[in-house]
Amino acid sequence: MTGAVFAFTESGKATARRVMAQLAGSIDLYAPARLAGEDFEAYDGSLPGFVSGLFDRDALIFVGAAGIALRAVAPHVASKKSDPAVICLDEAARFVIPLLSGHIGGANALARRLAAALDATPVITTATDVNGRFSVDTWATEHGMAITSMALAKRVSAEILVRDIPLWSDAIRPDRLADGLVWSDDGELGVCASIHDIKPFKDTLLLVPRVLHIGIGCRRGTPAEAIETAIQKVLTENNLRPEAVAGAASIDVKSDEAGLIECCRSRGWPVKFYSAAQLNAVQGSFSKSEFVKNTVGVDNVCERAAVVSGGEIIVKKTALNGVTVAVAEEKWGIEFG
Repeated sequence: MTGAVFAFTESGKATARRVMAQLAGSIDLYAPARLAGEDFEAYDGSLPGFVSGLFDRDALIFVGAAGIALRAVAPHVASKKSDPAVICLDEAARFVIPLLSGHIGGANALARRLAAALDATPVITTATDVNGRFSVDTWATEHGMAITSMALAKRVSAEILVRDIPLWSDAIRPDRLADGLVWSDDGELGVCASIHDIKPFKDTLLLVPRVLHIGIGCRRGTPAEAIETAIQKVLTENNLRPEAVAGAASIDVKSDEAGLIECCRSRGWPVKFYSAAQLNAVQGSFSKSEFVKNTVGVDNVCERAAVVSGGEIIVKKTALNGVTVAVAEEKWGIEFG
């Protein structure tokens, strides 16, 4: 976790230290210049101006009046998908109030955790939480799922307050559902969790788990466009959503392959490289090529690389213009706490 904790009085600094003790990761403490020193850095210039440089962090926590926090972050608020969790505490740590990104950013969950640790009261105002109903954006975020439509997520969150919403998935059916959901593939508006591009409802909010690993092999000097074309062909022909891809993998002799690296960068995918020994050690039944084995020391790069990254093969080696692609899927399912 990355974050920043702000305090504006000596009493606030004491509470900020208590907050800091509950947070793991890269966290900084800030205060006005007159109070800075020791473990608190001074923020430069106006608070809103300084906060603009911290908006890529996971959480911003203000110990003081809610108005201070609101004025500090207001000029920078952009999107539910990108805004950090913003939380305000009073100096006596009696109340912990999530102000921004309660669901996707995790502010509600963090506020509850801090309140429990500080013996404070969490002040949660989001409607689904107040009414004890299923929060689709919170659940998707907690389970690492991509939300394909924020507009539909907003509709689901509004309508679930007055009626149950159907849920469907091609994963294993859960033993129990959260309040506000019914298991069905019929309805005007519904939620579907899948790696596939399926739409059981007229208006389907598709939630996509990031559980696929793409194994890639290619000839030396293959351009990014050719690799992208091969990957897209595999995804399209197998009806796989690109959001389901957690990352890509190949053999280490391709670690300097410019086209491969550029293709993965453009997709926002991390790419891992494995030695021939690591790939050869992978257990399973794979398509074999003596040419590839004589060239790089392993009989199949793409399938083995996909499996060693995680999961089982769901798309075997597909070749196109000197590029080979395979897909492995991690085990996943629908569950509610």
